[in-house]
Amino acid sequence: MVNPRTGRIHTSYNQTVAATGRLSSSNPNLQNIPIRTLEGKRIRQAFIAAPDCVLISADYSQIELRVLAHLSEDATLLEAFATDEDIHTRTASDIFGVFPEMVNPDMRRQAKVINFGVLYGMSAFGLAKELGISQKTAQAYIDGYFARYKKVRDYLDGILEGARRDGFVCTILNRRRYLPELQSRIPSVRQFAERMAINAPIQGSAADLIKVAMVNIDRLLTGKNLSARLIMQVHDELVVEAPVEEKEDVMALVKKEMEGVIKLKVPLKVEIAAGSNWDEAH
Repeated sequence: MVNPRTGRIHTSYNQTVAATGRLSSSNPNLQNIPIRTLEGKRIRQAFIAAPDCVLISADYSQIELRVLAHLSEDATLLEAFATDEDIHTRTASDIFGVFPEMVNPDMRRQAKVINFGVLYGMSAFGLAKELGISQKTAQAYIDGYFARYKKVRDYLDGILEGARRDGFVCTILNRRRYLPELQSRIPSVRQFAERMAINAPIQGSAADLIKVAMVNIDRLLTGKNLSARLIMQVHDELVVEAPVEEKEDVMALVKKEMEGVIKLKVPLKVEIAAGSNWDEAH
């Protein structure tokens, strides 16, 4: 697994394995390392910068929800991101009918599941299973969400209607995903395609954004004769290795390019840090 010439592990990135356009990683898969567990932290501590270098981790914050806000043009979502509000707290406040300051960690956790569940076309059955609640309660949460975020409902309905009519959906850069399964006579196959029709434009657009950012960053690092180099992409995160003396300049460059990659109706936000290993850079 260790390259004898470089003394490093090198993954392979696949452009066309994930149907949404996300990069996938293999031999070995470096995109599936847990971040919040002790084991995951220990593994990430093994990703060490070269001598006199640091690893810089730049991670898009809630990029898929920001893409949803951009595509749906929902006023509540647009306002929340424009004012840098915590979107999960905002959703919890709206769904549970409490002031934001009254939202407790469990409410926020449930709202987070709902927010991301919408992106994947989650049903009341799926939400009930995920949260350990009744299907009736789960449906009430979903209804409450769409009552508050009305244009999200309109957007999702429009995406499904267009997908059934055209046979495909598009990302923000007009990359298509064809969905012939929408015409299937098998309900489970058709329902899966409907969920993909909802998710593909959002996840695919996020993939478009980070790929463009990667190209721009690589070009700038080379053009400015910097020694820093992109070494890893983990979906919404880029990892750069940079000499210590280039650290501040490279962090500023990466953050600027990622946040300004394409102008959306909401600001893109990047959380960035550096350390001697990958864990420290989080």
